[in-house]
Amino acid sequence: MYDTNPEGKNVMHIALENRKIEVYKALTGWTLIKDLLHHNDENGNNALHHAATVGKYPPWRAPKAVLKMQYEIKWFESIKGPLPKNMLDHQNKQGKTPYQTFMETHEDLVKNDTDWLMKTTDSCTFVAALIATVAFATSASLSGGINGDNGEPILQQERMFEVFAISSLVALCFSLTAVLMFLSILTSRHQAMDFHVYLPRKLLIGLTALFISIASMLVSFCGGHFFVLRKIVKQAQVVEYLVAFLPVMFFIIAQCPLYVKLFWATVIKDEP
Repeated sequence: MYDTNPEGKNVMHIALENRKIEVYKALTGWTLIKDLLHHNDENGNNALHHAATVGKYPPWRAPKAVLKMQYEIKWFESIKGPLPKNMLDHQNKQGKTPYQTFMETHEDLVKNDTDWLMKTTDSCTFVAALIATVAFATSASLSGGINGDNGEPILQQERMFEVFAISSLVALCFSLTAVLMFLSILTSRHQAMDFHVYLPRKLLIGLTALFISIASMLVSFCGGHFFVLRKIVKQAQVVEYLVAFLPVMFFIIAQCPLYVKLFWATVIKDEP
């Protein structure tokens, strides 16, 4: 239990450095855990220094990590929580605290996550802006036209007209919300700790609004074309469902894994 390698690292140091969560949890159940935690290696690094270092098993091996930096921050915070405060301020032989070690060893990871986030946000902003443009044009041109006598829509008594009007408004509102959220990501700072909750939450809200706007746009399209299709096809509802179902399914297959992982890591699971 107290054996060390040539670098002075004990089993606790190696487990933390290589992100072995199961080994760490098993060791915390031992009564001698304090001796392992307070041991320093040959370079003066304590257990928290090793938890702050990207080891041989990088965070992207985690199955549910979308933003790799988010996983790393959760890992560091989960290890730091139960440790004594004096370990947080402990300096190694290079004069670096665990927090300073964490920031320096994760510079490349922050850059990679920032590049991925910016590319994803750029693409989503373009799609959301396109949907907002189409939704605004659709809501401005009412199906069936307007009654010249009273200025009311001619088809306002039709149930599908209500579906068309409401879905167009929902698509416009949520697409604009998505654009604002994605723009806020583009203009935000991208420091290391921002990847814990701040940036992932904005991305999650933006993707949610984008998904709703896409679905609403399809419903609006079907509602607007219902009055044309019902005279051509006897059961126009079947055509509408097929038109709406296929694009949504393709989009879900492509983007749902990313959304689920991001939602799980940001909202549900607070530990690595």
